[in-house]
Amino acid sequence: MAFRKITPRELEGNAYNLFNEDWALLTAGTLEDYNTMTISWGTIGCLWNRPVCTVFVRPCRHTYKYTEASERFTVSIFGKDEYRPQLMTLGTKSGRDMDKMNDSGLTPTNVEGLKAFEEARVILTVRKLYDQQFDASLLPDEVRNTNYKGVADDDLHRQYICVIEGVYVRE
Repeated sequence: MAFRKITPRELEGNAYNLFNEDWALLTAGTLEDYNTMTISWGTIGCLWNRPVCTVFVRPCRHTYKYTEASERFTVSIFGKDEYRPQLMTLGTKSGRDMDKMNDSGLTPTNVEGLKAFEEARVILTVRKLYDQQFDASLLPDEVRNTNYKGVADDDLHRQYICVIEGVYVRE
């Protein structure tokens, strides 16, 4: 693996673009049984005096059962427009229906005992710190109508605020 470990403070780039423009894969589970999904919603910052990454997963997603069962997982961040067809497949196809890890065209690798992807530009290893289901009654109408039209209240995203334990950048 051609990655170098750095501290969260050394991570370069626009935190907004790391998710919204570049896209990422959230991968959870064990080395033997894991699943991944494309995410474009996320944050990186500081909370409770810790470096954190917040990601969001809907209960209907196959990866949800893995994030619920895992204390730790990875977020593999790709460059803008890099591997977009593979990321689209991993974001639209379910691990229930295909072997996403082997059929995606990306290369799974092990980082700190977790699965991630060799083609990533940045890999974060994270540990859950706090998680909570979105409350439909607290969502502004504009958000509900734009992002959750036709979605049942029990299938709104669950947010996972995670402490960043490791940051690996491609050399």
